[in-house]
Amino acid sequence: MKHKLLIDSIALLSPHTGIGRYTYEIAKRIQSKDVTFFYGYYSQELLKSSTNKSNINRLHSFIVKYPLVKRVARKIINIGSQLFKPSFDIYWQPNFIPNSGIKAKKIITTVHDFSFILHRDFHPKERIEYFENNFFQNIYRSDFIITGSEFSKREILERLDFDKSKIKVIYHGIDHNIFKVKNSNIDIKLPSKFIFTVGSIEPRKNLLGLLKAYNSLDSSIKNEYKLLLAGFKGWENSEIMEIINQNRDNIEYLGFISDDELATVYNRASLFILPSFYEGFGLPILEAMACGTPVISSNSSSMPEVGGDAIVYCNPNSIDDIKDKIEMVLGDKELQQELVSKGLKRAKEFSWEKSANEHIRVFESLI
Repeated sequence: MKHKLLIDSIALLSPHTGIGRYTYEIAKRIQSKDVTFFYGYYSQELLKSSTNKSNINRLHSFIVKYPLVKRVARKIINIGSQLFKPSFDIYWQPNFIPNSGIKAKKIITTVHDFSFILHRDFHPKERIEYFENNFFQNIYRSDFIITGSEFSKREILERLDFDKSKIKVIYHGIDHNIFKVKNSNIDIKLPSKFIFTVGSIEPRKNLLGLLKAYNSLDSSIKNEYKLLLAGFKGWENSEIMEIINQNRDNIEYLGFISDDELATVYNRASLFILPSFYEGFGLPILEAMACGTPVISSNSSSMPEVGGDAIVYCNPNSIDDIKDKIEMVLGDKELQQELVSKGLKRAKEFSWEKSANEHIRVFESLI
């Protein structure tokens, strides 16, 4: 980048789930002496995800449990942005809401989805209040909006008064050096056959529906295929964790795992399933396909756009349909081979390098 670019990198202070992953992968590929990162303070250093998973989980769980802590943290961050005001040509906010204390000639904001409006019950009350008080107030400070799917672009056009020429769809990518078909040396104990899902343990991911669908499978299938879940504990997860604890013989919660561990689990999984009610993109389905794993996902929101014809789709609102699709894929070896072949081909169309280059073109076009 020839121009001075500021990237809001606060999402990197939490476990790298969707937005944190997106922020890091793009920032890593465009960092230079002209790029500054904002963490509540200004820095030239791009922070990597911590390897201390237990500390990450404890910190994140503490913040989620006590919304007051998050509100105080946000106030401190806003104060930090105003204490020292360097001059920037471009300010990129990859997480919905531009910081009002940061000034730049041009502001680009990534809007991932509108679940905070359409599915309020998928979010903690504190998050909804924060978006209500800040999103619409600040989004029009943006000169340009980036989003991750045509589905999300349509939602933006329906809900914001933005010219469509100032909205750009840039697909997310995957790191093909990590998420690929491979023999892994990662030491992680896994069942010989299992169904896998990954994501925050929270309502939007429809884990209750998946757990109920899995429990309704014939006992012979459950005995052959365990169910494994990975991801940090989000919120409203007590019923989910209770079901997991009551079915320890067949269901296992891995917690938050590293990328290398995640790639290993994808590779060894018999089937990956993402039954979410709503996704702005659905990155895990790409990662699973790149690892040569058959995939089932919801037929809702952006997921059919991302998965194309390489995925079996289910109705996330129907436990019976989720169950039927699991049985269909596990019982059909030819279908599994077809999904693997199509999935590997589909996944090659997405990369973080391609995504980063498209971001750079947007940044440079505005100067």
